[in-house]
Amino acid sequence: ARYTGWSRPTARERKREKMEVEIPTSDVQALATRTIDAQNTNVAESGETALRFTPLTPQQMNDGQVDERKIPIPPNRMTPLKNNWEKIYTPIASHMKLQIRMNVRKRQVELRTSPLTEEPGALQKAADFVKAFALGFEVDDALALLRLEDLYVDTFQVEDVKELKGEHLSRCIGRIAGKDGKTKFAIENATRTRIVLADRHVHIMGSFTNIKVARDAICALIMGSPPGKVYAKMRSVASRVNERF
Repeated sequence: ARYTGWSRPTARERKREKMEVEIPTSDVQALATRTIDAQNTNVAESGETALRFTPLTPQQMNDGQVDERKIPIPPNRMTPLKNNWEKIYTPIASHMKLQIRMNVRKRQVELRTSPLTEEPGALQKAADFVKAFALGFEVDDALALLRLEDLYVDTFQVEDVKELKGEHLSRCIGRIAGKDGKTKFAIENATRTRIVLADRHVHIMGSFTNIKVARDAICALIMGSPPGKVYAKMRSVASRVNERF
């Protein structure tokens, strides 16, 4: 009851209580099932077939126009591109069903959709794959961008963390790489990422959480923290992240 003490409910409250009648969930589901069965029976008796819509192709989603991307290639990556061209165009042409060509004069790779392209995001995935190779990643590592959904590439400069010039910048880059690349490999193995050091640019490929852990470790090395301290903190954070997931 909505009234307490000696007060009596008004006519509006009595009417509202009559309208607020709860219907059991089982009755609602049974009613919905009977309605669907009745509709299917009517369609079967009339001889009509249910409407089935085929998925749209990427060209149909783009109003029949061909979508294309052009990825510029740095001069220092043209020779590796030519040497690994078969490994690059094979998954794009055979699996992603895209058209690809290498424009040597303009130093760029051109991609576009074809009538056989099925996946709407195939063009973006292929563009990310070629961009990752242009940044310096190996072909086998960049292929993960075509197969997995939650991989990204993050890029930042050493000067974004700390202003360094001359020999200080060179020592900082050497501290990130370590002797024979041991520091870089340790960060990659602990965080399940791939890192490319291109002069003062740092490129990291991996999942969002792993990229954050690797970036924090690299930033600590840039700020001057000892590698041993960075290793210990990075391993503890990486273990917590793995336990969480």
